[in-house]
Amino acid sequence: EKPYQCSYCGKTFSQSGCLQKHERTHTGEKPYQCNYCKRKFVGSGQMRRHERMHTGEKPYQCNYCDKKFFTSGETRSHERTHTGEKPYQCSYCKKKFAQSGTMRTHERTHTGEKPYQCSYCKKLFAESGQVRTHESTHTGEKPFQCNYCDKKFATVARVKSHEKTHTGEKPYQCSYCKKLFARSQTLKRHERTHTGEKPHQCNYCNKMFADPWKVRIHERTHTGEKPYQCSYCDKQFAHSSNWKVHERAHTKERPY
Repeated sequence: EKPYQCSYCGKTFSQSGCLQKHERTHTGEKPYQCNYCKRKFVGSGQMRRHERMHTGEKPYQCNYCDKKFFTSGETRSHERTHTGEKPYQCSYCKKKFAQSGTMRTHERTHTGEKPYQCSYCKKLFAESGQVRTHESTHTGEKPFQCNYCDKKFATVARVKSHEKTHTGEKPYQCSYCKKLFARSQTLKRHERTHTGEKPHQCNYCNKMFADPWKVRIHERTHTGEKPYQCSYCDKQFAHSSNWKVHERAHTKERPY
Protein backbone atom coordinates (compact mmCIF):
# COMPACT_ATOMS: atom_id res chain seq x y z
CA GLU A 1 0.00 0.00 0.00
CA LYS A 2 1.23 3.49 -0.93
CA PRO A 3 -1.16 6.00 0.65
CA TYR A 4 1.06 9.09 0.27
CA GLN A 5 0.73 10.87 -3.07
CA CYS A 6 2.95 13.60 -4.54
CA SER A 7 1.09 16.90 -5.03
CA TYR A 8 3.08 17.67 -8.18
CA CYS A 9 3.28 14.47 -10.25
CA GLY A 10 0.91 11.98 -8.60
CA LYS A 11 3.60 9.44 -7.68
CA THR A 12 2.71 7.43 -4.55
CA PHE A 13 4.83 6.34 -1.58
CA SER A 14 4.49 3.96 1.35
CA GLN A 15 6.04 6.41 3.85
CA SER A 16 5.42 10.12 4.45
CA GLY A 17 9.16 10.76 4.81
CA CYS A 18 9.81 9.36 1.33
CA LEU A 19 7.06 11.60 -0.06
CA GLN A 20 8.56 14.70 1.57
CA LYS A 21 12.00 13.92 0.17
CA HIS A 22 10.56 13.28 -3.31
CA GLU A 23 8.56 16.53 -3.36
CA ARG A 24 11.79 18.45 -2.79
CA THR A 25 12.87 17.34 -6.28
CA HIS A 26 9.95 19.46 -7.51
CA THR A 27 10.31 22.43 -5.15
CA GLY A 28 14.12 22.58 -5.16
CA GLU A 29 14.14 22.77 -1.35
CA LYS A 30 17.43 21.65 0.25
CA PRO A 31 17.03 21.97 4.04
CA TYR A 32 20.22 20.14 5.08
CA GLN A 33 23.48 22.09 4.97
CA CYS A 34 27.04 20.75 5.21
CA ASN A 35 28.85 22.00 8.32
CA TYR A 36 32.12 22.31 6.43
CA CYS A 37 31.45 23.85 3.00
CA LYS A 38 27.81 25.07 3.25
CA ARG A 39 26.64 22.88 0.38
CA LYS A 40 22.94 22.00 0.74
CA PHE A 41 21.13 18.68 0.31
CA VAL A 42 17.63 17.30 -0.10
CA GLY A 43 18.09 14.54 2.50
CA SER A 44 19.97 14.23 5.79
CA GLY A 45 21.55 10.96 4.62
CA GLN A 46 23.03 12.68 1.58
CA MET A 47 24.46 15.40 3.81
CA ARG A 48 26.05 12.90 6.23
CA ARG A 49 27.65 10.96 3.36
CA HIS A 50 28.98 14.21 1.91
CA GLU A 51 30.43 15.36 5.26
CA ARG A 52 32.53 12.19 5.46
CA MET A 53 34.49 13.53 2.49
CA HIS A 54 35.54 16.43 4.71
CA THR A 55 36.16 14.44 7.90
CA GLY A 56 37.79 11.45 6.19
CA GLU A 57 35.55 9.00 8.05
CA LYS A 58 35.24 5.69 6.17
CA PRO A 59 32.96 3.35 8.15
CA TYR A 60 32.52 0.67 5.46
CA GLN A 61 35.24 -1.94 4.83
CA CYS A 62 35.65 -4.27 1.86
CA ASN A 63 35.07 -7.97 2.64
CA TYR A 64 38.00 -8.96 0.40
CA CYS A 65 40.73 -6.44 1.32
CA ASP A 66 41.45 -3.77 3.94
CA LYS A 67 40.21 -0.84 1.88
CA LYS A 68 37.56 1.38 3.51
CA PHE A 69 34.89 3.63 2.00
CA PHE A 70 32.62 6.56 2.75
CA THR A 71 29.39 4.76 1.76
CA SER A 72 28.00 1.23 1.57
CA GLY A 73 27.33 1.77 -2.15
CA GLU A 74 31.00 2.55 -2.79
CA THR A 75 31.94 -0.60 -0.89
CA ARG A 76 29.66 -2.80 -2.99
CA SER A 77 30.96 -1.24 -6.21
CA HIS A 78 34.56 -1.80 -5.10
CA GLU A 79 33.91 -5.42 -4.12
CA ARG A 80 32.90 -6.10 -7.73
CA THR A 81 36.52 -5.41 -8.72
CA HIS A 82 37.30 -8.54 -6.69
CA THR A 83 34.35 -10.66 -7.85
CA GLY A 84 34.23 -9.44 -11.46
CA GLU A 85 30.45 -9.04 -11.23
CA LYS A 86 28.91 -6.65 -13.79
CA PRO A 87 25.15 -6.69 -13.19
CA TYR A 88 24.24 -3.59 -15.24
CA GLN A 89 23.86 -3.90 -19.03
CA CYS A 90 23.62 -1.09 -21.60
CA SER A 91 20.23 -1.03 -23.35
CA TYR A 92 21.85 -0.07 -26.66
CA CYS A 93 25.06 -2.08 -27.10
CA LYS A 94 24.81 -4.77 -24.37
CA LYS A 95 28.06 -3.68 -22.72
CA LYS A 96 28.06 -4.58 -19.01
CA PHE A 97 29.08 -2.48 -16.04
CA ALA A 98 29.83 -2.97 -12.36
CA GLN A 99 28.01 0.25 -11.39
CA SER A 100 24.57 1.51 -12.41
CA GLY A 101 25.82 5.10 -12.54
CA THR A 102 28.59 4.16 -14.96
CA MET A 103 26.04 2.38 -17.14
CA ARG A 104 23.72 5.41 -17.21
CA THR A 105 26.62 7.70 -18.09
CA HIS A 106 27.66 5.30 -20.86
CA GLU A 107 24.11 5.16 -22.28
CA ARG A 108 24.22 8.94 -22.74
CA THR A 109 26.97 8.41 -25.32
CA HIS A 110 24.23 6.67 -27.33
CA THR A 111 21.35 9.06 -26.59
CA GLY A 112 23.27 12.35 -26.44
CA GLU A 113 21.33 13.26 -23.28
CA LYS A 114 22.85 16.03 -21.12
CA PRO A 115 20.58 16.37 -18.06
CA TYR A 116 22.87 18.51 -15.88
CA GLN A 117 22.82 22.28 -16.42
CA CYS A 118 25.25 24.89 -15.11
CA SER A 119 23.53 27.31 -12.71
CA TYR A 120 25.53 30.23 -14.07
CA CYS A 121 25.80 29.92 -17.86
CA LYS A 122 23.20 27.19 -18.66
CA LYS A 123 25.78 24.93 -20.35
CA LEU A 124 24.63 21.28 -20.35
CA PHE A 125 26.59 18.21 -19.23
CA ALA A 126 26.15 14.44 -19.34
CA GLU A 127 27.52 13.88 -15.81
CA SER A 128 26.81 15.56 -12.48
CA GLY A 129 30.52 15.59 -11.66
CA GLN A 130 31.21 17.48 -14.88
CA VAL A 131 28.73 20.24 -14.02
CA ARG A 132 30.13 20.62 -10.48
CA THR A 133 33.65 20.89 -11.84
CA HIS A 134 32.51 23.39 -14.46
CA GLU A 135 30.60 25.54 -11.94
CA SER A 136 33.76 25.92 -9.87
CA THR A 137 35.21 27.88 -12.82
CA HIS A 138 32.47 30.44 -12.14
CA THR A 139 32.63 30.46 -8.33
CA GLY A 140 36.34 29.77 -7.82
CA GLU A 141 35.33 27.56 -4.88
CA LYS A 142 37.85 24.84 -3.94
CA PRO A 143 36.67 23.32 -0.64
CA PHE A 144 38.70 20.08 -0.75
CA GLN A 145 42.33 20.20 0.42
CA CYS A 146 45.07 17.65 -0.23
CA ASN A 147 46.12 15.71 2.89
CA TYR A 148 49.77 15.95 1.85
CA CYS A 149 50.16 19.56 0.69
CA ASP A 150 48.25 22.86 0.75
CA LYS A 151 46.74 22.50 -2.71
CA LYS A 152 42.93 22.75 -2.90
CA PHE A 153 40.44 21.37 -5.41
CA ALA A 154 36.87 21.89 -6.55
CA THR A 155 35.83 18.23 -6.27
CA VAL A 156 36.58 15.15 -4.16
CA ALA A 157 37.50 13.20 -7.29
CA ARG A 158 40.18 15.73 -8.20
CA VAL A 159 41.73 15.83 -4.74
CA LYS A 160 41.81 12.01 -4.63
CA SER A 161 43.44 11.91 -8.04
CA HIS A 162 46.01 14.52 -6.98
CA GLU A 163 46.86 12.70 -3.74
CA LYS A 164 48.00 9.70 -5.78
CA THR A 165 50.88 11.86 -7.05
CA HIS A 166 52.07 11.88 -3.42
CA THR A 167 51.37 8.24 -2.55
CA GLY A 168 52.25 6.69 -5.92
CA GLU A 169 49.10 4.57 -5.65
CA LYS A 170 47.91 2.99 -8.91
CA PRO A 171 44.80 0.97 -8.03
CA TYR A 172 43.44 0.51 -11.57
CA GLN A 173 44.82 -2.40 -13.61
CA CYS A 174 44.38 -3.06 -17.32
CA SER A 175 42.42 -6.26 -18.02
CA TYR A 176 44.57 -6.99 -21.07
CA CYS A 177 48.21 -6.18 -20.25
CA LYS A 178 48.13 -5.67 -16.44
CA LYS A 179 49.53 -2.13 -16.68
CA LEU A 180 48.59 -0.04 -13.61
CA PHE A 181 47.04 3.43 -13.55
CA ALA A 182 46.33 6.08 -10.93
CA ARG A 183 43.01 7.14 -12.51
CA SER A 184 40.05 5.07 -13.67
CA GLN A 185 39.51 7.34 -16.69
CA THR A 186 43.13 6.85 -17.78
CA LEU A 187 42.61 3.09 -17.50
CA LYS A 188 39.45 3.26 -19.64
CA ARG A 189 41.24 5.25 -22.35
CA HIS A 190 44.16 2.81 -22.28
CA GLU A 191 41.94 -0.28 -22.55
CA ARG A 192 40.40 1.15 -25.72
CA THR A 193 43.83 0.81 -27.36
CA HIS A 194 43.35 -2.93 -26.85
CA THR A 195 39.65 -3.22 -27.73
CA GLY A 196 39.47 -0.58 -30.47
CA GLU A 197 36.24 0.69 -28.90
CA LYS A 198 35.14 4.16 -30.03
CA PRO A 199 32.02 5.00 -27.99
CA HIS A 200 31.83 8.73 -28.74
CA GLN A 201 30.07 9.79 -31.95
CA CYS A 202 30.17 13.15 -33.72
CA ASN A 203 26.84 15.01 -33.58
CA TYR A 204 27.21 16.04 -37.23
CA CYS A 205 28.45 12.88 -38.96
CA ASN A 206 28.86 9.18 -38.23
CA LYS A 207 32.53 9.34 -37.27
CA MET A 208 33.34 7.67 -33.93
CA PHE A 209 36.11 8.44 -31.43
CA ALA A 210 37.71 6.78 -28.43
CA ASP A 211 37.80 9.96 -26.32
CA PRO A 212 35.20 12.72 -25.80
CA TRP A 213 37.79 15.49 -26.23
CA LYS A 214 38.66 14.14 -29.68
CA VAL A 215 34.97 14.43 -30.63
CA ARG A 216 34.88 18.06 -29.49
CA ILE A 217 37.96 18.90 -31.57
CA HIS A 218 36.57 17.07 -34.61
CA GLU A 219 33.16 18.78 -34.35
CA ARG A 220 34.86 22.15 -34.83
CA THR A 221 35.52 21.10 -38.44
CA HIS A 222 31.72 21.14 -38.82
CA THR A 223 30.84 24.19 -36.71
CA GLY A 224 33.82 26.37 -37.58
CA GLU A 225 34.28 27.16 -33.87
CA LYS A 226 37.68 28.63 -32.99
CA PRO A 227 37.78 29.06 -29.20
CA TYR A 228 41.48 29.94 -28.89
CA GLN A 229 42.37 33.57 -29.61
CA CYS A 230 45.88 34.95 -29.88
CA SER A 231 46.81 37.34 -27.05
CA TYR A 232 48.79 39.51 -29.46
CA CYS A 233 46.53 39.71 -32.54
CA ASP A 234 42.95 38.87 -33.51
CA LYS A 235 43.69 35.49 -35.06
CA GLN A 236 41.66 32.55 -33.72
CA PHE A 237 42.29 28.81 -33.72
CA ALA A 238 40.31 25.58 -33.43
CA HIS A 239 43.18 23.72 -31.72
CA SER A 240 45.12 24.82 -28.64
CA SER A 241 48.36 23.37 -30.07
CA ASN A 242 48.13 25.56 -33.19
CA TRP A 243 47.31 28.57 -31.02
CA LYS A 244 50.39 28.01 -28.82
CA VAL A 245 52.67 27.61 -31.84
CA HIS A 246 51.27 30.81 -33.35
CA GLU A 247 51.82 32.87 -30.17
CA ARG A 248 55.48 31.82 -30.13
CA ALA A 249 55.84 33.64 -33.44
CA HIS A 250 55.02 36.80 -31.50
CA THR A 251 57.09 36.06 -28.39
CA LYS A 252 60.03 34.41 -30.25
CA GLU A 253 59.95 31.72 -27.56
CA ARG A 254 61.82 28.51 -28.38
CA PRO A 255 60.43 25.71 -26.21
CA TYR A 256 62.91 23.08 -27.35
